[in-house]
Amino acid sequence: MEKILDIISKKMEQAFMDAGYDASYGRVTVSNRPDLCQYQCNGALSAAKAYKCAPIQIANAVVEHLSGADFSMCQAVMPGFINLNLSDSFLASYLEGMRTAPDFGVEKIGAGQTVVVDYGGANVAKPLHIGHLRPAIIGESLKRLHKFLGYNTIGDIHMGDWGLQMGLIIAELQERQPELPYFDPDFTGEYPTEAPFTLSELEEMYPTASGKKSDPVFSQKAHQATFELQNGRRGYRAIWRHIMNISVADLRKNYDNLNVYFEQWLGESDADPYIPAMVEDMKARGIAVQSEGAWVIPVEEEGDKKEMPPCILVKSDGSSIYATTDLATMVQRMQDWNPDKMLYVTDKRQNLHFEQVFRAARKAGIVRPETVLEHIGFGTMNGADGKPFKTRDGGVLRLEQLISDMTDFVRSKVLENKIVSDDEVEETTRKIAMGALKYGDLSNQPTKDYNFDMERFAAFEGNTGPYILYTIVRIKSILARYGAWEQLPIAPPANEYAKELMLCITKLSPALESALRTSSPNLICAYIYELAGAVNKFYHETRILTEENEALQQGYISLIALSKSILEQCIDLLGFSAPEKM
Repeated sequence: MEKILDIISKKMEQAFMDAGYDASYGRVTVSNRPDLCQYQCNGALSAAKAYKCAPIQIANAVVEHLSGADFSMCQAVMPGFINLNLSDSFLASYLEGMRTAPDFGVEKIGAGQTVVVDYGGANVAKPLHIGHLRPAIIGESLKRLHKFLGYNTIGDIHMGDWGLQMGLIIAELQERQPELPYFDPDFTGEYPTEAPFTLSELEEMYPTASGKKSDPVFSQKAHQATFELQNGRRGYRAIWRHIMNISVADLRKNYDNLNVYFEQWLGESDADPYIPAMVEDMKARGIAVQSEGAWVIPVEEEGDKKEMPPCILVKSDGSSIYATTDLATMVQRMQDWNPDKMLYVTDKRQNLHFEQVFRAARKAGIVRPETVLEHIGFGTMNGADGKPFKTRDGGVLRLEQLISDMTDFVRSKVLENKIVSDDEVEETTRKIAMGALKYGDLSNQPTKDYNFDMERFAAFEGNTGPYILYTIVRIKSILARYGAWEQLPIAPPANEYAKELMLCITKLSPALESALRTSSPNLICAYIYELAGAVNKFYHETRILTEENEALQQGYISLIALSKSILEQCIDLLGFSAPEKM
């Protein structure tokens, strides 16, 4: 379905042509003075120079060719603006098209294209902490947005499961239980099916082992264990599988609690088999060159404003690093899915790393020239005081504890206000808490740092998730009391508040496309906050259920029903849903 601005612009372009001017001057924008008009065209001001006449003269000539039933006002004003208002019938017809079209008529601009969203980035054997919140919910939202706009979407968690942390755990386990068969190089039997550690023991082992890295003897053991694991030592591979089975089950549970779902649960280990051939190919073609014993890919380009270090492919000791794995992962993804677009959602402090990797991938021909590679670098979540978020004892807060704290806080408000019956408390609490947590994060521009303020995020007023949810629940209540509403058509606006709401609804497609184009879920939040505000203003200023004129009432009901559907779709794109009551 064509966007309303494009429809109006085409009419304006035709009017410019009919008046004897170039159509390019007919671009229409949303008015920056809504008190004067809904839309405006400033093309006459630009055309005046080319045609050497007064802009108001051009504007008047264009307006003469712009009459018709689609506009209630077409006005040329000094010094040469063209102000426009849509007719009520045109506005109602457009919204009826949105109501009856699949997905509100939003154009599937990604149809036929595949996007891989690399997000999550969890390390196995380590619990998720608050630093994992932003990549999970930003990545999930961007994936859902791409899918809604027609892309074939693949979300990949890209776990850290193959590096030194594996060797550290193996070395620590050997010190604690050296008698285990995994450490006997002559053992040829079947290894135990049950892991020699629990999840809590595993999560304790890693930081203990990590604290020993300064011990040269233990560090050497860990590095040797990592090397032997990656080179196929049978016992170490069995330990690794135990670690993976226990860790992934816990990760799935935690991500499920966040409404975050990955299509692919691949890790660095899955890219490892692609590394040898990739490295040899780069060496053979001269893409990689030797530098101080290491193999590197020079990625400096003409026009760089600052120094761009080479991308290290193989360290001087022969080992691979993150860049090597990321490049091999690209090789794997191009072979398996041939995506048109790859998005990487990580901390913004990794900007340089991804710029090096992207340039190296293009230089080596790993991706097609037209493949879009984008790093969405996010800012830090701080505490309400603006300082790094820490636990009372100064540690890093676990993600499940953050979710639990938000849930407990919301539950206390639900119980205090007696919002729902006892048997509905937990489900209602869960949905409101998730909306508060996710909207509180996603309403910020991804690249910006922000302060996590539980009191503000969980408020039922202001630009918050619970305010959006409350608006949806209020509409649900009205519709339930009205009765059958599903087939009611959109009617022309009966008052200024209805018209304001209708105009806001028409902004859906541009808002979603802008959010996708800039990888900014906060633009979805901004749109639904504006829409919720228009809904509530309409509700407060209009008698809906007590309206005696049946035709008017049906128009009101169909309008808020469409608003509800759009709000529900948008919060689904953000990764949460509305309760039945609030």
